[in-house]
Amino acid sequence: MILEILVLVLPVFLVAAAGYAATFSKVFPIASVDGLMAFALRFAVPCLLFRAIAQVDLDEVFNRGLLISFYVAAIISFALGTIGARRFFNRRPGEAVAIGFSALFSNSALLGLPIMERAYGTDALAPNFAILAIHAPFCYLVGITTMEFARADGRGLIPTIQAVFGAMFRNALMIGLAVGFAVNLSGIELHETIWTAVDMIANSALPAALFALGGVLTRYGLRDAGPESIMVTVLSLIVHPAITYGLGHYVFDLSEGFLRAAVVTAAMAPGVNSYIFAVQYKRGQPEAAGAILLATAVSVLTVSAWIYVLGGVG
Repeated sequence: MILEILVLVLPVFLVAAAGYAATFSKVFPIASVDGLMAFALRFAVPCLLFRAIAQVDLDEVFNRGLLISFYVAAIISFALGTIGARRFFNRRPGEAVAIGFSALFSNSALLGLPIMERAYGTDALAPNFAILAIHAPFCYLVGITTMEFARADGRGLIPTIQAVFGAMFRNALMIGLAVGFAVNLSGIELHETIWTAVDMIANSALPAALFALGGVLTRYGLRDAGPESIMVTVLSLIVHPAITYGLGHYVFDLSEGFLRAAVVTAAMAPGVNSYIFAVQYKRGQPEAAGAILLATAVSVLTVSAWIYVLGGVG
């Protein structure tokens, strides 16, 4: 069964690999990759999230056990990564936080959604959207707040709060989610023409994002993947989903669909935002870049293993 699962999820990684190969060989210019990624993250994926949140049953998918299982595990992974970088690798406090942030911020949208869709079908994505609804604000809140209090040149409380809210409200994914919530909660009926236009853009989101992700990864090298990156890879691909599984299955007794969504999303490699976070603070950039590339490559196998643990494909 594990081979069948691997074959099922492999197309997701092959699309990313195609983007990597095309960009690395300069068939697809890196400037075009930036444009495609901008389209995916600023328009297509926000439209996908808008459509999902606007049409989903919020009472059904916003499950307390689902969110606690995922985010408690994320905080533990972040803490372990930060403490590990500080104690075992003697990194400065700010560097340690940047490294730990890579273990906190899973690639829940660009990798998590297409893998869930391939494994369990489009109808299984609703719990993923609940996780995504607070993913960026939660991670930025934890990461920025910890960084500001950890680094020697950190800002005060008020500038820190402003930085947190600024990071959240500049995020196009958050805007798409917010508009989706507004439509859902208000009961506004949008004309079919609008939904058709949204569908056209949203349906391009996942393949465009995956291809662009592969192109972006050409900027990073495995030479950057030192021991800190290996630690982050283990935390992201094994520890985070393992704790999520334990909480979701044994503590909250989640349904099969919720448990699958939580664990598969937790099993994703670090997102590109973890590198952006490191660049923003000029701390831990090589380790963040190395962790993204290493964990994304290894996740082909580990994600397949987690889907096997969860009972195979739907």
